[in-house]
Amino acid sequence: MIVSASYKTDIPAFYGKWFRNRLEAGFCRMANPYNRNQRFVVSLRQEDVDGFVFWTKNVVPFMGVLDEVHELGFPFIVQYTINGYPRALESRVVDAARSIESVRDIADKFGARTNIWRYDTIIFSSLTDPEFHRENFAKIAAELAGATDEVVVSFMQLYTKTQWNMDKAAQDYGFDWVDPPAETKRELLSSLVEVAAANGMNLTICTQPDLMVSGAGESRCIDAQRLSDVSDRPIQAKIKGMRTGCGCFESKDIGDYDTCPHGCVYCYAVRRRSLALKRYQSHDPEGEYLFPVKPLPSDVEPPEHSQDTQLPLRLIPRA
Repeated sequence: MIVSASYKTDIPAFYGKWFRNRLEAGFCRMANPYNRNQRFVVSLRQEDVDGFVFWTKNVVPFMGVLDEVHELGFPFIVQYTINGYPRALESRVVDAARSIESVRDIADKFGARTNIWRYDTIIFSSLTDPEFHRENFAKIAAELAGATDEVVVSFMQLYTKTQWNMDKAAQDYGFDWVDPPAETKRELLSSLVEVAAANGMNLTICTQPDLMVSGAGESRCIDAQRLSDVSDRPIQAKIKGMRTGCGCFESKDIGDYDTCPHGCVYCYAVRRRSLALKRYQSHDPEGEYLFPVKPLPSDVEPPEHSQDTQLPLRLIPRA
């Protein structure tokens, strides 16, 4: 089983201590985001996990955990989003230069194949017009050359919550935004494909096959083949996309919606930053769930063997 941590929230940036504790315990508990009374357990034991996919915009607080995950023998991939957007769109994301340095650190320690750069989500606005994206993408790509071989892109999905958040940010910060026609997006993609190739990267498109252009590929953000390359052993998994157009391999995600306090106004996983911040502040790093939920009878007993079979991580001194 491949474990995703997490496309719903930034575990490396905000919940690293919780992940470390759950890895030591050998399991975590999850609640169905659409029915909180439906609960399930995800094993994090070595015999059950083929590898991890970490999603982040700031891996710095998590670097020590990556070392430990590696020492335990788990292969992993880091999906690292670096957009370099104005603060009106990403109010609390670390500076792009710092993130670029982190990607290079990961490549130096664990190999460039471990990294995937995400230029995601692409926003068309008066602050980020097509020319901005061409210049910004080219600058970041040049600085990441040699540290990754793939860049994943996608355009904003207009969910009700994202449209509301974009409209509010536009009003607060005085900019305009638009969801342009597909042809405008394809024109930009054709330019980005060339820039990516010039810097040794394949450009892949996430869950938007209708925008495919020459030279681009279909993204598999959960990629068993890449994990096999990183681990130097075959990892068997079937393709089971999470939504229409998704080419990902099957995985278990251990994050939760409305828990990431980065404050990116285009985010599909957060309704309101105030809610995400409240949940983050109520988070218990020692808890079995990512954030507190009302206990159910099924929570009383741990899953079988979870307390008897501890991972070697418990032997590593805590910072």
